[in-house]
Amino acid sequence: MRLVSCICVLTAGALCVSAMSTKPSEEPAHKAGTPFCVKSQDVSGADVLTIFVTGNELGELRPCGCSGGQLGGFDRRWAVLNSAGASKRMIVDAGSFVKSDSEQDQIKFDIIIEAFSRLDYDLVNLTEKDIEIARNRGLLDSISAAFNIISSQGPPDVNVPAKFTKRFSLNNSVVAVNIASVDLANGYIKRLGGLLTRPTCTEIVATNLNMLILNERDAAAIDTISKMGIVDCLVVPSESDEPEVISEPNKSPLVISVGRYGRYVCRLQIKATEAKDRLKLGFRAIPVTEDLDRKSSLVQLYKAYQQFVKEAELLERQPCFPLPNGLEYVGSESCGLCHEHEYEYKKWSTGPHAHAYARLEKVGSQYDPECVVCHVVGMGYESGFVSEEKTGHLKNVGCENCHGPGSKHIKEPLKEKTSMPMSDCTDCHTPETSGEYMDKEQLYFEKIIHWREPNAAGNVK
Repeated sequence: MRLVSCICVLTAGALCVSAMSTKPSEEPAHKAGTPFCVKSQDVSGADVLTIFVTGNELGELRPCGCSGGQLGGFDRRWAVLNSAGASKRMIVDAGSFVKSDSEQDQIKFDIIIEAFSRLDYDLVNLTEKDIEIARNRGLLDSISAAFNIISSQGPPDVNVPAKFTKRFSLNNSVVAVNIASVDLANGYIKRLGGLLTRPTCTEIVATNLNMLILNERDAAAIDTISKMGIVDCLVVPSESDEPEVISEPNKSPLVISVGRYGRYVCRLQIKATEAKDRLKLGFRAIPVTEDLDRKSSLVQLYKAYQQFVKEAELLERQPCFPLPNGLEYVGSESCGLCHEHEYEYKKWSTGPHAHAYARLEKVGSQYDPECVVCHVVGMGYESGFVSEEKTGHLKNVGCENCHGPGSKHIKEPLKEKTSMPMSDCTDCHTPETSGEYMDKEQLYFEKIIHWREPNAAGNVK
């Protein structure tokens, strides 16, 4: 997979697409590809039409913030989208709002709809899961009132269009951006032919830019659609967090995936060139970095989400599984009864793990079970963390996270050793939450060694 620049040239009677790893200043000329009609006209001005494409949010409203360098967040996305003027901009989402229909994901679903509205999205494609959740929550009408929607799927009694068109003026000519969605399981070839076409040559010409959103990533279907010659850009489901250019250089159409979790925004730009009869289409994946300005209304929207989660008491209502052999969590202070004056306990108590819960409180996420689980002891197990009020002795990442429940060991320390369940560092230090941890496991492991004679890496019993 690769984050690349992609350039194409629209000539009188031709469309060409190129994907490459070169800088924009190194853009070469390309041969003709898919035909269409366009009048010879003056396009030497500086007009630029920008189409931003996102998708696969999967419930990620913003990065957790546990480490630096994390990408994403609706509050920072606006800085990318607002880089183009509203009159020459189109904002599109390919769908897949959340991962499941859990109570927390349903709250996120509502927040994402509001975020799209505040971000001035023109069009959102609804997947089968999106329609199911929206319909169950009675939100289909409110969604279509906030922005335009299309979909290739959904119950027969749900009337959602499969195509949307928006026209722009570009250097005294008209560009019609047509975006359609098709289901590969339901006669997509015949259906596609009725949705996307090339204009015939007339006195008044609108140059078509045809984009198609697919519900599956199928190589044979992509090849068939490409040969039809009516699609300029194909958007397929993502298999990676990063956007991916799937089509080969100099091949039309441009085939892309937009990545996952909102970490990047894909940008298509239609530009005028010095040649009077040519337009140029550029593609770039733009990372949503933490140094971007934040839109205050979206910052407040996330705080509203945190309040909804708190009021729903999701943390205290998390399902808990029994521990094996009657074990229970006792908390790190209980371990300190014997180890208080030993190197092990002192090493832990002065490290960041002993203050992990405070970081949650700092960002207001102490009621979010998706965040709390990695900042406390034993959440999800009976006798494990439930809330600060009920189980405050299990706050922070403590001894029992790595060593296992300590109830039997405390009663008979010379006879009983701690046992499963034990957490591995990478259970919480994932690429998404701890990017700086990846490929430096040994370096970070050495920071938590709390015995005088270091054991082999991974042996913390």
